Amino acid sequence: MSELLDDTQLRLYQQKSALMNSVSHNLKYKLEDRDMERFKNIIVVATAESANEAALERAADLANNNQACLTVVEVIDKIPINLKLFHNDLSPEILQANIVAEHEKRLEELIAPWSKNLDIQIKVLIGTPFLEIIREVLRNGRDLVVKAAESDGLRAQVFGSDDMHLLRKCPCPVWLVHSKSPKAYHRILVAAAVDIYSPFLPQESETKHQLDLQILDLAGSLALSEFAELHIAHVWEAIGESSLRGGFMHKTEDEVVAYVEKVKQQHQQNLNELVAEFTNHLGSNASAYLKPQIHLLKGSPRKEIPLFAEKIEADLVVMGTVVRTGIPGFLMGNTAETILNRIDCSILAVKPQGFVTPVTLEE
Repeated sequence: MSELLDDTQLRLYQQKSALMNSVSHNLKYKLEDRDMERFKNIIVVATAESANEAALERAADLANNNQACLTVVEVIDKIPINLKLFHNDLSPEILQANIVAEHEKRLEELIAPWSKNLDIQIKVLIGTPFLEIIREVLRNGRDLVVKAAESDGLRAQVFGSDDMHLLRKCPCPVWLVHSKSPKAYHRILVAAAVDIYSPFLPQESETKHQLDLQILDLAGSLALSEFAELHIAHVWEAIGESSLRGGFMHKTEDEVVAYVEKVKQQHQQNLNELVAEFTNHLGSNASAYLKPQIHLLKGSPRKEIPLFAEKIEADLVVMGTVVRTGIPGFLMGNTAETILNRIDCSILAVKPQGFVTPVTLEE
């Protein structure tokens, strides 16, 4: 029986390897264009308040699979140079150096379980946490920030201020790992923003479309590697529906229903086209294995995406956070921010190519 089980396991492993080779080949030319095929220069942010193990384990597995550089950083407060100390022989500079050494020792202990099989660098940064993390990204070309999410379990405000600053301003993807995140994801949810009303210029509409494809490509790759379900959700509304049902518009119920149905069909068509483009990237073998589940939800994205994530018990939500590019300081819209604040699971937030962070390397 044990030999039969071993043979079965071997066949499953060979099938997985063949599938992943097929996925890698089919995704390569598309994902390389967006630098999203694999993360190569990852940083993990360790904090004193948060549980860091889940975030570090997730980043270590990714770095090992991708043969990527992995650096664990911690940001500490800067000692004021005019600080008056009790001992004359202890200057602010010496005190700062001692604190840095203490935190470096803590980081060495933190990475010990993974450093035996993986080359992990450590770094202690000094200053405001979100600013120094973003400057580290800019200075050293980091392509992914992984961090334990702050304030787990607070539905009204899932993430703390540093998390939200990173989601708004960090130029590379930010992966906020929930403290209760499982080692292997079971359900990954993509919040697709495709719509039929485009207030943007043609170039911005294309950027938005490419961002949708980018998060789908990334979520699909993760779902395949985790053997997870992939759910693609899009929320739609028929603009003016409530007004049309009012007494001033003089529209019959049949006319209103016909209008709403037409809007729904347009959203469904656009979503189907987006998913078809995505599955074409994956290739037939990977798409047949993944079988992404498509959900067209009626209502407000701010309400429906968090509710749906809870309904399916999503382990990870992948979504874009801004659509306009090239404007320093442009923050993600209120809709995206509200969604992020109401989601009670891990989040991978991606910005489009061309996003310009308002943070600079200068103080």
